[in-house]
Amino acid sequence: MNKREGEGWSRRNVEAAQERDVHANPSSAVIAAFKVFQQELDSRHDKYERLVKISRDITIESKRAIFLLHRVTNVLNAEGVLNEAEGKLDGVRQKIGQIAEELRGEDIYQFHRAFTPGIQEYVEAVSFLHYIRHRSLISLEEINARLVFMNTENSDPKGSAEAPPSGARVLTFQVTPADYLLGVADLTGELMRLCIGSVGNGDIDTPFQLSQFLRQIHDGFSYIGNTGPYEVSKKLHTLRQSLGKVEDACYTLRVRGSEIPKHMLADVFCSRTTHMDTEEGVV
Repeated sequence: MNKREGEGWSRRNVEAAQERDVHANPSSAVIAAFKVFQQELDSRHDKYERLVKISRDITIESKRAIFLLHRVTNVLNAEGVLNEAEGKLDGVRQKIGQIAEELRGEDIYQFHRAFTPGIQEYVEAVSFLHYIRHRSLISLEEINARLVFMNTENSDPKGSAEAPPSGARVLTFQVTPADYLLGVADLTGELMRLCIGSVGNGDIDTPFQLSQFLRQIHDGFSYIGNTGPYEVSKKLHTLRQSLGKVEDACYTLRVRGSEIPKHMLADVFCSRTTHMDTEEGVV
C-alpha cells in the first residue's frame, strides 16, 4: 500500500467514525437543531388545523344567521328575528376570539388561508343584519370594533362594558380589507334573495331600494378594478349577476306591476330569473 492510498483509507475511517458519532450521540448540535425544527413545524401544522376547524364552525353559524334573517319578510315580529340573529352572531364573535387567541404573537398571514372562509361568511352575515336594520353598508371599522375580547379565566364570555379585571388580557382581531371586500361581494347574493322574498310578500318598494344600493356597491367595486385582490375581481361577475336580476325585477314591477296580482309577482320574477340563469349557463 503506497502513501496516497494510506491517506485515503485514513480519511474514510475518520468520516465513518464521525458518522457513527452522529448516530450514537442524539444530543449532537445538528440533530438537536432538526428536532427543534420538527417541533416548530408540528406546532404550526396543529395550529393551522385548529384554525381550519374554527373557521368551519364560524361558517356554519354565520350561514344559520343568514337563513334566519331571510325570515324577516315573512314574520310580523321582525325585531325578534333580528335580535335572535344578533345572538347567533355574538356566538360567532366568541369563536373569532378563539382565532385571536391562536394568533397571539403570530404572523396572521402565515395562517390566513386557514380562517379566511369563515371570516368572509361572518362579514356577509353581519353586513346583512346591518343592512336590514339601517339600510346602509357596515364599515370595516365598525366590524373590527366588535372584535375586541377580554381573555380572563373568570370573565364573562360575552364581554362586559365595565372596566376589565386586573390581569385581564385584551385580544383583538382585525378583519383584513380583502376579507371585508369578499364578504361584501357575497352580501349581494343575499340581497338579491331578499328582493325575491319581498316581492313575494307584495312589497314593491324594497326591490327599488335594493337596486339602488347594489348599484352603489357595484360602482365601488368598479373603482377597484384589477388593482385589488384576484379573488375580488372573480366575484365581480357574481355581483353583476345579482344586480342584473334585481334590476330585472324592478323593470317587471314598473312595467307590469299594475297588471299582475301581488301574490303572483314572486312567481313571475322567479320565472324570469330562471330564464336569465339558463341563458348565462347557470344550472
